[in-house]
Amino acid sequence: MTFRRPPEGASMRVLRILALFAGVLSATLAGAQTSTEVLPGTTDAVQASPSMLTLPATPTLQDTTGAQPGQPGQSSQRTQQPQQAPNDESNGLLPPTPPGPGVWQSVTTPQGQKQWQFFPATPPPSEFETYVQRLANSRSIRRFGAELVTPGLRTPAAPDYSPLVPPDYLVQVGDEVAITIWGSVNADLRLVVDRSGRVSLPRVGSILLAGVRYADLPDTVSRQVAQVYKNFKLSVSLGQLRGVRVYVTGFVQHPGAVTVNALSTITAAVLRAGGPSAAGSLRNIELRRGGKVVAQLDLYDLLLNGNESADRLLQPGDVIRVGPIGPQVALIGSVNQPAVFELKPSETVADVLKMAGGFAAVADTTRLTLERLDERATTRITELQLPANDGDKLQNADVLRAFSAVDSALPMGRQNKRIHVDGEVAHPGDYVLPPASTLDDALRAAGGLTNGAFLYGTEFSRVSVQQQQQQNYERALRDLETDFARLNSTQRVSTAEDASVMTARSAATNRLIERLRAVKPTGRVVLQLTPESTTLPPLALEDGDRLYIPPRPLTVGVFGSVFNPGSYLYAPSRTVDSYLQLAGGPTRGADKNSVFVVRANGTVVSALQNSSWLGVNDKFWNQPAEPGDTIFSPEQVDKTTLVQGFKDWTQILYQFGLGVAGLKVVGF
Repeated sequence: MTFRRPPEGASMRVLRILALFAGVLSATLAGAQTSTEVLPGTTDAVQASPSMLTLPATPTLQDTTGAQPGQPGQSSQRTQQPQQAPNDESNGLLPPTPPGPGVWQSVTTPQGQKQWQFFPATPPPSEFETYVQRLANSRSIRRFGAELVTPGLRTPAAPDYSPLVPPDYLVQVGDEVAITIWGSVNADLRLVVDRSGRVSLPRVGSILLAGVRYADLPDTVSRQVAQVYKNFKLSVSLGQLRGVRVYVTGFVQHPGAVTVNALSTITAAVLRAGGPSAAGSLRNIELRRGGKVVAQLDLYDLLLNGNESADRLLQPGDVIRVGPIGPQVALIGSVNQPAVFELKPSETVADVLKMAGGFAAVADTTRLTLERLDERATTRITELQLPANDGDKLQNADVLRAFSAVDSALPMGRQNKRIHVDGEVAHPGDYVLPPASTLDDALRAAGGLTNGAFLYGTEFSRVSVQQQQQQNYERALRDLETDFARLNSTQRVSTAEDASVMTARSAATNRLIERLRAVKPTGRVVLQLTPESTTLPPLALEDGDRLYIPPRPLTVGVFGSVFNPGSYLYAPSRTVDSYLQLAGGPTRGADKNSVFVVRANGTVVSALQNSSWLGVNDKFWNQPAEPGDTIFSPEQVDKTTLVQGFKDWTQILYQFGLGVAGLKVVGF
């Protein structure tokens, strides 16, 4: 009898498909949790450093368990969990979970392989660094050498990569040897040194290479090949080098085992472990081999002098210990590299100054100040005279400060004065005068006045006065702008015509403010000379002063609201009013009571100075004009037309009539 399976329904087929998908997903995740990673430059399948992960060739997580050639079954595994992060455009993979604060970046190794490399976050400043930053008022003051372990400041390729193999390099188990033979026999071989330290060449046999210097490698191979072949030549080089596992301990960011290639040095391993921590020393790094200290590295010697003689090559099983940080001092102020420095017991003030690159170009090289932590309650700050105190020893947490010679200016009475003399003098130009020099000394230095000099119109300008005038001018403009804004906000608008007038007035006011802002004070000092003066006032000079002696003018200027503005020839018999009449007199819109005269010496004479409630008297108009005068007739600002006046009075009379009528109605 034959049994047949009953036909499946649609729901049963869906359940079978879901069960199959769950099984595939479970197998995929199980494979993703056991993957082997091979570091670039190695042939052993070893556990990768947490700072460098090899990217698979495809955007899927695969089980890539492998073994070194000749050593099957030997591999190490690690678990990586992907996290949500920006995709790498080259392969579409997400970076793994960061081991701590920091970021993963996709980089290309010298062998052309894409990898994720982890850059730890910048370690926070130590307590002493924070204290120094507060004293210097700058967050840029950091520990000297902190750039070594700051992410983004060093090349993101493998830090232990070296394109050259030194001649003294000893070939060891796991190194790859590339042998090329040509002549009577041709061969191109890439062989890995096995556990016995040998490589096997076809028809030649086994050759012992472990312990052979790289420089002696060609002779060693050639002697063995010559026992079988004649008339040949060969070339021997190293391919991929073995991986070296060392231990970095002490005060580092990530202590533990790290794997580097065989050409790596102490510095490369320390950097692979994240570098010294905030409590770790840059000057006390020991290399221990076989339980003994075989080398001590001072990174300051490498950073300051470029001396890498103590940066030894590593061997498997080496232990690198980073000691605790030593005494620290800070040098801030006017030096080339302000920083926090770690000291050795014998180092002095001069050594710290040398570490900082010396004084800046504008520094005061004769002194430093010392702020000592245990003297904050007493003297607090001590001044060190240089070079007398160059050899002084420093204590932990000392803070040295260098000063700028530019900021430390001498008193004005002890400084030489650089001035400029121009105009009607014998020798115009720039002059340097001794302290306490006056305006007359400047004239004498320039050779005195010429016959055409007009001393009454001397223009003397000063930098300090110009700066003060600029401040006062800007303050006055702000006050004027505030007054205009207050005036516009308090005016009542009753008709559309009034609104349009206010809008036009506001626009005109804004244009006036902008034009006034474009005007810059000249810094002129009014000397209050008379037309008969033959000498200048005994005014002391300042650095940057400018003195201009104009020629005798032959005209008087009339400008403003007149019918024909211009310059008119000077005549001793003419008065201010006569020059105003030469220009056609004030226009209908001129403000006749506000006419003023600017004299050649910088003083101003105004009609309002000689006015009373009856108007301007004849004293202003009948005063004689001087050569170089400028007469200005201003425009009347608040103008009211006759029609506007009648309109306003009509409204007033209308309101008054309504009030009288109302009173009559109520019986008053």
